[in-house]
Amino acid sequence: MGFIKEFKLFVMKGNMLELAIALVMGVAFGKIITSLVDNILMPLIGSLIGSNFATLSAKVNGVDIKYGMFIQAAVDFVIIAFIVFLMIKAMNKIKKREAIVAEISSTDKLLIEIRDTLIKKEDPAGATLNVKREIEL
Repeated sequence: MGFIKEFKLFVMKGNMLELAIALVMGVAFGKIITSLVDNILMPLIGSLIGSNFATLSAKVNGVDIKYGMFIQAAVDFVIIAFIVFLMIKAMNKIKKREAIVAEISSTDKLLIEIRDTLIKKEDPAGATLNVKREIEL
């Protein structure tokens, strides 16, 4: 197999395309968060402290240490990390639900059906039976 064909097969694999799409979306998302922090959040916070964060700096041996820009970058990171955390948490919750549904055997399905029938069934006096639901899907 030629080098070009092998490279083309490598690039066209599903995982590689998903990774490329995720990279492009991540860069765009990062720009949006940076704009949010630089143009909205930091000016608001700066107005409270009376200074623009981008201009906060200190001179050490004649060198400007721009700690305000570092604070902005740290806020960018915290926001992006928090959103990624929320996304991963949501994905894990979805995967957990899928795993629970996949684990139910045919015997378990039959037992669940019997349980649900008993819950709906009424006793001779006309009152609904109080059957506690132990398994929730």
